[in-house]
Amino acid sequence: MILSYVWSGFILISAFFAMYMGNGPETTKAVLEGAGEGIKVSIAIAGPMCLWSGIGNLMNAVGAANLLSKVFSPVLRFVYPSAQNDPILAGDLSANFCANLLGLGNAATPMGIKAAQRMKSTISPTIATDEMCRLVVMNTASIQLLPTTVAALRQSAGSQTPFDIIPCVWITSILSVSAGLCAANVLKRWWSDV
Repeated sequence: MILSYVWSGFILISAFFAMYMGNGPETTKAVLEGAGEGIKVSIAIAGPMCLWSGIGNLMNAVGAANLLSKVFSPVLRFVYPSAQNDPILAGDLSANFCANLLGLGNAATPMGIKAAQRMKSTISPTIATDEMCRLVVMNTASIQLLPTTVAALRQSAGSQTPFDIIPCVWITSILSVSAGLCAANVLKRWWSDV
């Protein structure tokens, strides 16, 4: 809600200064061109997103999602101990993790929300648990094996080799997840002492 006001304020301030500086026609042209480019990018991303979401549904239908859940369960149970006693939570976390591995942040979001709802604190439902904070960190900095969304954007921008960024993506995603989990752990200890 607050971000809506912040972004609206940015837009109004920008429009005011554009008019004040006499750049109204250029601003209008840029807004219209940006809207058109936004539609092109949305269409470019929609194809790979639909493809991998369909593959995810197919994997779920044939039981591959349960197999992946068993494969990733040691790692996920280490990061999220409550998943040991809740198979539905473990399934949601595995599906979320797999979607992030494929670079499908938008497809991972509904599963992450379902997992976060199951992680709600029994003491106070308005306070985020440590596991919920780790889930946010893992989703924000997600480890990606196949950056499909970024590759789709690169291909729509004219790249002949959209997947040549894979080694860089692997390194940066592993480093960002590691840094995020370390920060969450340090802040958890610091915050509990306060």
